[in-house]
Amino acid sequence: MSGPPVSSDAALPVEELPQTALSQRLEAGVRWIGKTTSWIWAALVVVIIYNVVQRYVFGIGAIWLEELQWHFYAIGFTIGLSYAMVADRHVRVDVLAERWSPRRRAWVELFGLLFLLLPFSISIFVEAVPYWLTSYRLDESSAAPGGLANLWILKSFILWGFGLLALAAFARLLRCMAMLFGWPKPIWPRD
Repeated sequence: MSGPPVSSDAALPVEELPQTALSQRLEAGVRWIGKTTSWIWAALVVVIIYNVVQRYVFGIGAIWLEELQWHFYAIGFTIGLSYAMVADRHVRVDVLAERWSPRRRAWVELFGLLFLLLPFSISIFVEAVPYWLTSYRLDESSAAPGGLANLWILKSFILWGFGLLALAAFARLLRCMAMLFGWPKPIWPRD
């Protein structure tokens, strides 16, 4: 196909952006990591239930369990950002976007990715490297008695999360460029 597919009810292009060979690979990797990491929510439920039973049935509190809950939340949400981006489940201002043509939406998305999301993600990633390295070198652990050790593991998820978010944004950028400029070569979805 040489152009965008047409919806069956009118002569309007389908609103989905075309894929590119590289965007497909990047998004597949981010999706796989996101789906794999999503099991952390099941682990979080188990930890919460165990913690509640220990505390309210047996009267035993454990700081490390509470900290583990916070860490699981942080990991799930941080990795979930990139998954939401490739699954197109992130928040948009649809009140405006639904009235725009697909090309205009692609232009707005292109500028948003280039001037907002990518610089933000890369900045956070770059700033997080020394933060993580310091934690790793010091073998940082919780200040609370009975808290978790090896906090550098949790802090590494800042790198993972924003690195993946930058990859997801780059893949989306390629898709916008394919629609707007025809480069990289667009791969349009088939009906």
